[in-house]
Amino acid sequence: MATTTDSIGDRSLDVPRFGFGAGVADPGPLGLAGFASTTFFLSTVNAGLLPKSVTAVVLGLALFYGGVAQLLAGMWEFVKGNTFGALAFSSFGGFWLSYWFLVAHVVGGLKADAGDISNAIGVFLLIWTIFTAYMTVAATRVSLAVLAVFAALTLTFLFLTLGEFVDESFTKVGGWLGIITAIIAWYASFAAVTNATYKRVVLPVFPRV
Repeated sequence: MATTTDSIGDRSLDVPRFGFGAGVADPGPLGLAGFASTTFFLSTVNAGLLPKSVTAVVLGLALFYGGVAQLLAGMWEFVKGNTFGALAFSSFGGFWLSYWFLVAHVVGGLKADAGDISNAIGVFLLIWTIFTAYMTVAATRVSLAVLAVFAALTLTFLFLTLGEFVDESFTKVGGWLGIITAIIAWYASFAAVTNATYKRVVLPVFPRV
């Protein structure tokens, strides 16, 4: 019986080419591309390459590409039986949707001093640091490309969290780490779609299973 595997996820759970989920293409390249694009833009702001005054420009990407498209990729991973990919893409799709909502509808209307707002955002980022850290452990059984994305993203969230709790200089470091994370995620997306199109390994991702 022929089987297929995803570009991201538990490769021990191969899904047959017939039955539930049959005919669903690998949603991994879409999820990785949506994540990379949105992360790259916001990270250029955090790194100081673009002024904070243009931060709102990322909201369109956060809502539609990083948010909706990534959430859809997660749903398709559920259909394919890929637990890791389903959790990763659905969660980070939710992250970007929540970021869009916070910036567009919440933060500007908060009746609190700047320190309390910064601490609240710090807790928000801490939650995602913890989630990404334990997903990094699971990613050790996916591929080196995916593991590199999650390891870099864990550090990105950690420094962004420190930027809210300790000093803004940490945010700039987090911005540069975010740019690196986006580049790695773009590579993983590029490799997955290229390998699938050529039906052979053109760009290695170094699977761990």
